[in-house]
Amino acid sequence: MAFSVNTSSFGKHVVIVLKDESTNTYAEVYNYGALLNNFTSKHQGQAINVIDGFPNPAQATEKLTPFFKSAKLSPFVCRVKNAKYTFGEENYLLSKYSSHSNALHGLIYDAYFTVGETFSDQTKASVKLEFIYDSCIEGYPFCYKTVVEYTLTEGNSLTISTTVTNEDEKLMPLVDGWHPYFTLGDKIDEYQVEFQSKEMLEFDEDLIPTSNLHPYQEFASIKNFGPTLLDNCFTLNFAECQPMCVIRHPAKKVQIEFHPDNSYPYLQIYTPDHRKSIAVENLSGAPDAFNNGMGLKVLEPKENAIFTTKFIIRSI
Repeated sequence: MAFSVNTSSFGKHVVIVLKDESTNTYAEVYNYGALLNNFTSKHQGQAINVIDGFPNPAQATEKLTPFFKSAKLSPFVCRVKNAKYTFGEENYLLSKYSSHSNALHGLIYDAYFTVGETFSDQTKASVKLEFIYDSCIEGYPFCYKTVVEYTLTEGNSLTISTTVTNEDEKLMPLVDGWHPYFTLGDKIDEYQVEFQSKEMLEFDEDLIPTSNLHPYQEFASIKNFGPTLLDNCFTLNFAECQPMCVIRHPAKKVQIEFHPDNSYPYLQIYTPDHRKSIAVENLSGAPDAFNNGMGLKVLEPKENAIFTTKFIIRSI
């Protein structure tokens, strides 16, 4: 068994492909947003890409918003109510991107990451991408470094680890996450779904948590998804065995497994109107965590935090 890393440049765009040469499983990563654009594995003789991505990097830059496919969510996730928060007795107003007056999906989703170390041998292929946010956007005057590492290993397994380091001389608030959309072909109504949740966060009409939690185990075992509509956040039950989430196409006998570690205790699931894919978002904190404190991390100067999840494509 051998793995490889191939890097191609198109102006300021860089595309990195991690490949298992023995099975032709591969992951395609863009330096734009450090986003995962393709994760393909052969199944019953056919190649299946489980990521609803973009045709090319240029399309990603043009069409990332408003759906934020595969976007890196940092230093906050989902929404911040009215784009306002208080930290260290100071009031801040976020100004980058908003929807219904709420700040949306962080500040570095459209950043160009620097491609760092790549590695391949008989057991894995990996790449590190780095971006330094230099406190340049109104509403978040903190400097921090983000290093995202993708690692492809045998068994169609892709691990994504994010290390965030506070490069400032003051405390900084932080929440980390991802916003990928997954597909197994056909409409998601044909899928079966399972996820190990404890509670569902109650949202108001603007998808801001109210602070109420409701028990939710509707998909604690695999069941038909059908016309289910979700744009909700759940707390994960790590007392259950991994994977924490499974999306299965029973007719095609293939599934995607999600294996977040304890650094991602929240799961946001969103079903877009087209129902050709489903967003499964690993989050370290809840929406509006800058205000409600749910999962909020506060990093000391030079302190870092690591967030890790893993996706596996498996035949059933």
